[in-house]
Amino acid sequence: MRTLFGLLFVAVVLGLSGCGYNAIQTQDEQVKASWSEVLNQYQRRADLVPNLVNTVKGFANQEKEVLTKVTEARAQVGSIKATPELLADPQAFAKFESAQGQLTSSLSRLLVVSENYPQLKSDANFRDLQAQLEGTENRIAVARTRYIKAVQQYNSTVRSFPDNLIAKAFGYQEKPNFSVANEAEISRPPRVDFGATPASAGGANN
Repeated sequence: MRTLFGLLFVAVVLGLSGCGYNAIQTQDEQVKASWSEVLNQYQRRADLVPNLVNTVKGFANQEKEVLTKVTEARAQVGSIKATPELLADPQAFAKFESAQGQLTSSLSRLLVVSENYPQLKSDANFRDLQAQLEGTENRIAVARTRYIKAVQQYNSTVRSFPDNLIAKAFGYQEKPNFSVANEAEISRPPRVDFGATPASAGGANN
């Protein structure tokens, strides 16, 4: 009897919402696709870190604290399993976002420190890695923006009547999103002006 009632309830909800179920399905898939692109770009950045650290180490081994921070931040990022379940767990998502933010910060610091080493700045391998990193940061910003918009649309749908009835009946819940308060700062790629030599270029101070 309960099963019959449940089926009738779903039938009524489907009738009320028209194509609501299909809309939720479509938007859910869009969220997943956008998330995959975010992960792809974050992985691209993580893959650059070892070569970048080794290159800097070759010219500025004394910057051990900065190099260690970058390596530790990358390790922290790698320790978090970005499974599909993460998209349904606000705490796990926040931990993931925090780890990526820490890597962003440590990489920015590494590039700023590199300004103190003219030979490093003129090294072709370093310049190539820096260009790749800047390009990747731009891709991350674009991917994050697309994900934010996809989640906003999806969350709006699953909260709106009568689609919220469909969402509840089939177990669809709101998904966590990137915080937008510091999105502008995160979206700004690390910059190093290779065209100018700072006053401290000849020294090794931080």
